This record gives sequence, C-alpha cells and structure tokens, in this order.
Amino acid sequence: MKTINADIIVDATNATLGRLASYSAKQALLGKKIIIVNCNDAVIAGKPRGIINEYKDIRSKGGASLHGPFFPKSPEKIVKRTIRGMLPHRQQRGRSALKNIVCFNDLPEEYKDLKKLAAGKPKNTKTISLRLLSREI
Repeated sequence: MKTINADIIVDATNATLGRLASYSAKQALLGKKIIIVNCNDAVIAGKPRGIINEYKDIRSKGGASLHGPFFPKSPEKIVKRTIRGMLPHRQQRGRSALKNIVCFNDLPEEYKDLKKLAAGKPKNTKTISLRLLSREI
C-alpha cells in the first residue's frame, strides 16, 4: 500500500460522527491532508433503533437505479459521505479538499507508530457504532 504524507492522522475510536466530520472538513478546506483511521469505531449519538431505521430509509431512496443518489453501506464510506456533505463538493475547492481526506476502517501498518489525534471520548449516552450500523442496513 502506498504511504500518504498526512498533516493530521485522526483516530475515530469513540468519536461522534458529526463532530469528527466537521473538524475534518474544516481542516481539509484549510489545505491539510487528513487520514482518518478506525472508522468502524466512530459512533452516532441517539437511539440505535431510530438511527438504523433512518439509514435504511435513506438507502432505500437510492433504489436500484443507476442514477442515484447513492448512499454507502461501509463505515469508511459513510464517514467520507458525511464529510462530503459538509464541503462545497461541487466547487473546485471542495473537490480538492475531499481528495485530501482518506478514511480507513482499521489502522494500517504504516500508521501504527505515528502520532494520532484522539477525536473521541467514551460517553454514557445512547450511541451506535458504524460497525453495527453497517451490519444492520
């Protein structure tokens, strides 16, 4: 695997998806290269059954057509799509910012010994991890 020179490596373990996405989008717009690892362990706050039903409804809107909209199922693509929603992705600066963001489900070998920014803290609220969400939808 090709090593990417990153300005920021973010560990998404126990990180709330929206907060992680907004931070990453802002840093990407500032021109930094961002790698997000452990996307499986990012969480969405709320009642798990309601979140699962909401994502099932969103995915059903895409249908089986070839025209979209396309909603991802894998955790790293859910994170990337969430970040895309916070960027002006139809303009050049948004497209280039989105290209500066790379997401991984696990921690790749080449980034194990590098310093990572911890984005989340364990919370006592009701949450569902992206790993469980992607299994359910």
